[in-house]
Amino acid sequence: MLPAQSSDKGLYMGLVAERAAAQYGDQLIILDHDLALFPEAGREITYTQLAEYIDDTAARLYAAGVRQSQHVAIHKSNGFDINIVSSAVARLGAVPVQLSPALNAESVLELLRRLGAPFLVTDTAKLEGPFAGAPLGEITNEVIVVAGSHPGAISLADLAGSPRQEPVVLHADLPALMTHTSGTTGLPKLVVHSARTLHGRYRPQAKLFDMIREHETVALHVSYVHSRMPLALAVLLPRGHKMVVMNDADPQKAAELWAETRPGFIESHPNSFMEWEELADHPLKPLASVKYFSTTFDAIHPSTMHKLLHASERSSPLFYQIYGQSETGPLVGRGFTRKTALGADGRCQGYAFPGDTKFKLVSRNGKEVTRDNPGYIDVQAAGRALGYFGERERYDTQVHGGWWRGMDLGYRTEEGCLHLLDREVDSIPGIHSTLEIEDVVLGRLDELTELVVVPGPLGEAVPVLSTRDDRPLDRDRWKDATTRWPQLAEPVQMKITELPRTATMKVQRIELAARLRALAIGQSS
Repeated sequence: MLPAQSSDKGLYMGLVAERAAAQYGDQLIILDHDLALFPEAGREITYTQLAEYIDDTAARLYAAGVRQSQHVAIHKSNGFDINIVSSAVARLGAVPVQLSPALNAESVLELLRRLGAPFLVTDTAKLEGPFAGAPLGEITNEVIVVAGSHPGAISLADLAGSPRQEPVVLHADLPALMTHTSGTTGLPKLVVHSARTLHGRYRPQAKLFDMIREHETVALHVSYVHSRMPLALAVLLPRGHKMVVMNDADPQKAAELWAETRPGFIESHPNSFMEWEELADHPLKPLASVKYFSTTFDAIHPSTMHKLLHASERSSPLFYQIYGQSETGPLVGRGFTRKTALGADGRCQGYAFPGDTKFKLVSRNGKEVTRDNPGYIDVQAAGRALGYFGERERYDTQVHGGWWRGMDLGYRTEEGCLHLLDREVDSIPGIHSTLEIEDVVLGRLDELTELVVVPGPLGEAVPVLSTRDDRPLDRDRWKDATTRWPQLAEPVQMKITELPRTATMKVQRIELAARLRALAIGQSS
């Protein structure tokens, strides 16, 4: 008899949908996009259909040659079928390697080489676009397209009707999934998860969701290739929640979708929530039904939480923020209300999850760690990944006596709250915290849709910003909002679409700083 999809031993991605369908088979998953892998599915699928699609896809992948413990890289255009393929790969006992659709071709090719001839599941848009002429045949076992056909590739469409396979359950400590780091500091690292470490990430999230008594419709706009997405499915499916899975964060499209589906819970990236601030005054009142907002990817600005909470018409809505890392999963969290959000210190990420996570602060200079002398944030977490694939030494350099050092800087308050100031690589001499500046200024200037402070060509602190509808920045308002930081250089205004971003919509600060340097060199030559 197969173990449950989540147990004390491990979380098995390939079994989650099947187990949930046995109890909640008619429950719906609503999509804002079509599935390339199953175009006949339409925009609504039941739990039973999801389980069937995963089983069917596993059969087709097996027919294509995928076997237990093999690596299957998944790099296709954005869509929920990324998670269907991942679950199907896991169902065969193989290892899904989720690569962001936003990664450039050069990075993907390097990661494929690192994996050592994996299977590659992709689509014709990638093969005819960024990978046109790439030597995929030399660095992969097989190239598999989810639909259509391409020379030299196996099409899953041609393998419909392949014999179904019994699911394979690996030992809980064997590799079960690979995701990658955000790529904010160069080529992403491949993070290796096991069924046991995935279960370690599942536990605090499940405990939090069990505190929600209402049976809410849950809207998800989450990176399909982040470890958060399979964990979200593992939490939500067994509890029978209706889900709205979104590709598109466009505010108007989100407003129309939510006006129709009326979610009570929305989870997304901080930058998407920033885009949705304008929905607070939307005539469709798309946020009126929302009782809970949640973000697990990065710090979120207090002004954003304040606006969204006040757009809800539910009693006592809550905005829950969780701080975590790709390598560890969720680490600390805290909730905000209408009364506390705007006045909150945006640097306070929250408190550890008892029984699941711990953190401590380690001095960089031998002096006591304080607000003015931040230290390394070292953590212990049941969800800590097994390592970086192909880069064991690199991973081990961040392990210190059983504690993981993610290179973020911060301090602990007397109340026990973890305050995050900056990543060490992003810190700028003379600036206490770039994130703190961004929090405060975004709270003062409603016209800003993004603000990041990065080192300029001479090491100066350069604010890079975007405005609503790309309107010119009001320099007088900017000056009034930033008088506290005379060390800031003149701001650089860019369209929000021009900012380099990761799969979870974080601005790639190192890449942005490099572009500023290149621009300065071009202007001086």
